[in-house]
Amino acid sequence: MPVTDDLELVTQAAQLAGEIALRHFGRAPRVWDKGQGQGPVSEVDLEIDARLKDMLLGARPDHGWLSEETPDSPDRLGCARVFIVDPLDGTRAYLAGQDGFAHPVCLVEHGRPVAAAIHVPRLGQTYSAALGQGAFCNGAPVSVAAPSGRARVLAARSQFDAGFWPGGPPEAERFFRPALAWRLALVADGAFDAMLTFKPAWHWDIAAGALIVEEAGGRVSDDRGNTLLFNTETPLAPGVIAASPVLHAELLARRLG
Repeated sequence: MPVTDDLELVTQAAQLAGEIALRHFGRAPRVWDKGQGQGPVSEVDLEIDARLKDMLLGARPDHGWLSEETPDSPDRLGCARVFIVDPLDGTRAYLAGQDGFAHPVCLVEHGRPVAAAIHVPRLGQTYSAALGQGAFCNGAPVSVAAPSGRARVLAARSQFDAGFWPGGPPEAERFFRPALAWRLALVADGAFDAMLTFKPAWHWDIAAGALIVEEAGGRVSDDRGNTLLFNTETPLAPGVIAASPVLHAELLARRLG
C-alpha cells in the first residue's frame, strides 16, 4: 500500500537509512575524500542516498530533491515541495565505530519544514515532527528544557571563543556530539538546553532538526536571529542557534552584543 502521510514517509525513509548503515557498520566500507575540505564519504553514504531517492521520489514524483550526496540541480528551486536529506550525518563517527551518527530526512514546502525525522540507529531512537503536531521520540512527546542554572550547550570548543560573543560568552557547560542533526534532536528532547554553531551549516544537516526543535517548543534561528529558510539557491545557513525561547533570546543577545 502506498504511503500517503508525509510524516510516515519521511520516518520510514530515515529508518531505512539506519537499516542500511547498520548492515555495513564495522565492516570497513570503501572510503574516499570528497576534496575541498568536505571530508570523507563512503560507499554506505551513496547506497543510502540512492535508496532514499528512489523511495521518496517514487512516492512523490513531483517533489524536488536536495541531498549531500547527490549533485545539486537548479530544478529543485522550481518545486513547491522538496525533500532535504543527509544520507549519513556524522560519517567520521560512523567510520570510527562510534554511535553518534544519524539520518535526517525532511520535507519542506516553500522553504518551510512540514515533516521531519531523525533516526539514530545505534541508540534505537527515532525523532519526528510534523508542522503543528508536536515532536516525538519513539512515539512519546518531547519538549525542550528550560534551564534553571548553567545551560548545557552542545557546540564545538571554538564556538565559545570570545570573538564570537560581543556581549560576552555565556556561562554555560559545553558538550559535543558529532552530528548536527543529533545535536538538534537532543535539544528537542531536553537532554541538552541548546545547540549552536557559528559556522555555515548545510540545509541537509539542520532542516529536520529545526522543525523537531520548534515543534518541541523551542526556537531555532540563524546566528543573527533570522528565521531559517530552506531550499535556497545556496543551501547554507549562516550559523544556527537552537534553544528554549528564553535561553535563545539570552544567547542571541550575547551573540549580537
